[in-house]
Amino acid sequence: MATTYLDEILRVHRAAAADDRRNLDALLDEARACPPARGFGDALRAGFSVIAEVKRRSPSKGAIDEELDPALLARDYERGGAAALSVLTDRAHFGGAPEDLIAAHDAVAVPVLRKDFTICAADVCDARIMGADAILLIVAALDDAELADFAALARELGLDALVEVHDEAELERAALIAPTIVGVNQRDLVTFAVDTARAVRVAPRIPAGIVRVAESGIAGPDDAQPLVDAGFDAVLVGESLVRSADRGAAVAALRAVGQKSGR
Repeated sequence: MATTYLDEILRVHRAAAADDRRNLDALLDEARACPPARGFGDALRAGFSVIAEVKRRSPSKGAIDEELDPALLARDYERGGAAALSVLTDRAHFGGAPEDLIAAHDAVAVPVLRKDFTICAADVCDARIMGADAILLIVAALDDAELADFAALARELGLDALVEVHDEAELERAALIAPTIVGVNQRDLVTFAVDTARAVRVAPRIPAGIVRVAESGIAGPDDAQPLVDAGFDAVLVGESLVRSADRGAAVAALRAVGQKSGR
């Protein structure tokens, strides 16, 4: 079987985790001593929200803006009304870094998601230590025990968890940990192809009371409208915002879709 994007990304992350000789107890103590998080989930419950992403490049699209200033971009997003930020910290495949998250977090008042491939307890601790308010748990990348363990550790450390699924089967697995935030990624992490009908198809299966986030394949208001109509509470948008000539205005245009729909 051919190696997929996800296979390669996880191989790199699991190899790095295996080589990590840091003391987990020390990391846990440092993470527990961090100031309270800003409340990522709470920020998404105040009407239709935009999670604006700091993204330099991707494995499928290549460079987007490798020279971006994460602090300046974060302020542009906040000016446009972003409820939260997402910051890529994967170096090898997305050109990100923990320093990008630190700079973005320090530049704004809104909560920040660490967008990365969480595959060990140290990743959860690192997210808290670098200032993240939430972590990403990708169901396709974790077994049931890992998913439960990392979600529990996130709660212990005061972090929210965006639990990402791609289909109904993964949503059933996610339900086992009683998530408070579920993201439906319209990008297939095996092929990296986008199916813009995926989130609308999965939405009715997400239990009431869970914050619903649609991810990937959202190029502007026209793509956001069916997601608002399907009951999503937020959209996570990266590439189209980074490429925009006026990033704050681009965020505002997405927010306006929800406002026009009474969200």
